[in-house]
Amino acid sequence: MAVIVKYVVERNGEEKMTFTSKAEADAYDKMLDMADELYELLGKSELLEDEGKQEDLAMFLAQNKEDVLYALGAKRKPTPKKAPKPEAIDGDDEAQEDAA
Repeated sequence: MAVIVKYVVERNGEEKMTFTSKAEADAYDKMLDMADELYELLGKSELLEDEGKQEDLAMFLAQNKEDVLYALGAKRKPTPKKAPKPEAIDGDDEAQEDAA
């Protein structure tokens, strides 16, 4: 018999998602907290009267937190690392010697 540990994220008595890692469950729970806060903020704007769309947008923004922070200027995008120059291939050495 195997013992399996599961972490369940629950909101208002409703099971939302099950994880095998506590870290993943905590991250998902934090994302749901963000979505709840964003939902409240969007409700204050009166731009979205449809609560379903308001909830969907709040969840989208929470799921894309990093991009939202970049857009707001609260966080800088990481600079792409330069690719290392490729090593000379054996045949290229001869071409370089001929050119010299």
